[in-house]
Amino acid sequence: QVQPVESGGGSVQAGGSLRLSCTAPGFTSNSCGMDWWRQAAEKEREWVSGITIDGITFYADSVKGRFTISKDKDKDTVYLQMNNLKPDDTAVYSCHTTGTRSAGCGNWGQGTQVTVSS
Repeated sequence: QVQPVESGGGSVQAGGSLRLSCTAPGFTSNSCGMDWWRQAAEKEREWVSGITIDGITFYADSVKGRFTISKDKDKDTVYLQMNNLKPDDTAVYSCHTTGTRSAGCGNWGQGTQVTVSS
């Protein structure tokens, strides 16, 4: 199983930046993609961004222009650079490996808290 582990969450003021990391050993060799999701208190989980095995990136409209997803194949790590953070970005951010379950993809990390104060 390709099991992701997030890191890099924290507390920042509005307008600040954070970089989240998601490390998933085997992520590259098993041809998984990676999505970032977030869930704010008392709200449904929301898709944020994704990157395919070929490096094609996708963003939710709410974060487009502020967040950048990237990956380091050698480190089996996907990054989410978050700039110009807003209080509405406060949530638990989780990564999810996408792709064929038989290849070990399709797993969730434990999540990391991001808190943005006004």
